[in-house]
Amino acid sequence: MAVFTLPQEMMPFFRHHLEYLTDHAVDPDKRRYATKHEAVRHYIDIDHWGTYPFPEVPRDWTDALLRYGELQFIRDQGDTLFLRSTKIVRGRSRADTVRFQVSDPSLPLALPLLPYRKFWQSHVLPQYYEDEWRVPVDTITRLLGVSAVGIREVKVVDHFSEYGIIPYHLERVQQELAKAFESKNPATILRVAAEFGHYIGDAHVPLHTTENYNGAMTNQIGIHAFWESRLPELFADETYDNYVGGAAYIADKKKFFWDAVLSSHALVDSVLKVEKRLSQTYPGDQQYCFEERLGRSVRTQCEAYAAAYHKAMGGMVEARWRAAIMAIGSAWFTAWVDAGQPDLRPLLGKDYVEDAEAEALNKAYQAGEAKGRPHEG
Repeated sequence: MAVFTLPQEMMPFFRHHLEYLTDHAVDPDKRRYATKHEAVRHYIDIDHWGTYPFPEVPRDWTDALLRYGELQFIRDQGDTLFLRSTKIVRGRSRADTVRFQVSDPSLPLALPLLPYRKFWQSHVLPQYYEDEWRVPVDTITRLLGVSAVGIREVKVVDHFSEYGIIPYHLERVQQELAKAFESKNPATILRVAAEFGHYIGDAHVPLHTTENYNGAMTNQIGIHAFWESRLPELFADETYDNYVGGAAYIADKKKFFWDAVLSSHALVDSVLKVEKRLSQTYPGDQQYCFEERLGRSVRTQCEAYAAAYHKAMGGMVEARWRAAIMAIGSAWFTAWVDAGQPDLRPLLGKDYVEDAEAEALNKAYQAGEAKGRPHEG
């Protein structure tokens, strides 16, 4: 649907490859079966870090990692000292500081944020997809103003990413798509655009923004798939208005993606409470039915029960659906504009050919063992 929000300069190319975009929008879910680093890109359990609007969560990627990161100093005698960030204190101009909890009085309790951020950008972020993070002993001890004598190695522990990184990942993919347009490589443009649409869609699902993502904390196991899959499956094609207007340029990408996440999270309470209340009043033997799918009998919510839940939410699912369509189209359009509005007409005759990564994703998916947190429970 997002294709039809695009301007005439973009629409023919995207419409020509609509089948590819649809088929490969699920590739990020397949990648869950190939790497443990994929799952966290689909959500953020933002309520783990506090309450709305979550001022404790830095909107900057580096600041988020360092705010909830920990340095471990392994000494020659085998013991370990630690330095854990506890707060970023905003000051005037460039006077921001980061405060620490430390295990030894030789370690500092605070440090100017700017040099500490630069240290993370130079020495930690390049290791993000490594299994362990280590940093140069002399560099970090010099920055902290402590002696390097007796320190064998320094490890960095990430306490943030396991709770999800979707708003930060959206910013990164936005930049990646702009670079793809600059390259005028149709295969790259299509691959990134298809996956970008998936992540943006996830950001518009309330249950992708909470620790109670599948109702485990409220005895509502299965509500994730109920809201995200079952309801659109039953009602989107027949009842939703998919015309959302034309895509708009996104001037402030960070704010745009964070607004999407926060708007989704604001609905979490209603998603859960409405279903809980309905489940307690609706006849229990009419809530679940069995349907035949691909030759198998599958237990799922009955259509009448789903319709009652859908109605009780007062148009919420359609509203998030429409917001996601507009957001996807606008993100694609913005990347194209940021790339200098390249002419896509010469790319029309070039069909996409499956690459090695796509084949690897399919093989990993067929193997059937997801890495990281389960998608819906």
